[in-house]
Amino acid sequence: MNGEGITTYLEMRERPTLQVTPPHRSGMLLRLTDPTVSFYRYLCSATGRASDEPDAAVAERLADSSVEVFVLSMAGTPAGWFELDHRIPGEIELSQFGVIPEFRDRGLERSMLASAVEAAWDHEPERLWVRAGAEVEARRLLDYQWAGFVPYEVRRAAD
Repeated sequence: MNGEGITTYLEMRERPTLQVTPPHRSGMLLRLTDPTVSFYRYLCSATGRASDEPDAAVAERLADSSVEVFVLSMAGTPAGWFELDHRIPGEIELSQFGVIPEFRDRGLERSMLASAVEAAWDHEPERLWVRAGAEVEARRLLDYQWAGFVPYEVRRAAD
């Protein structure tokens, strides 16, 4: 684990060159154009990111065209997802990223992370960033760094 009460912030300021094997041919990355709150909550829950955020707040965020939700589908079954939030001019936050447990350890994490980075840089931001809380495994931090993210701040819960 990353450590209880510790959040690591990572960023990249230029598009990296990533070489990954794409998921099996049955995999498809879809950008959701009008995600429902219930499906969004399913994705959160299925990847261990359940939230007590009110439905109205989730609906408002999902209705904002500056928030994009992508789902990786394997043979028609959701396998993972990510969210890009570019409501702050010049910046994009990789605000959600997760793989459903049944699909972990199939090599999808890096492929999906590369897709998230590529989708973000298509908007040509000045900076792409992500926060990794205590619940993020050390391996995920290494994957973020593999993708080109560089740690720039670490905060303890009391900070």
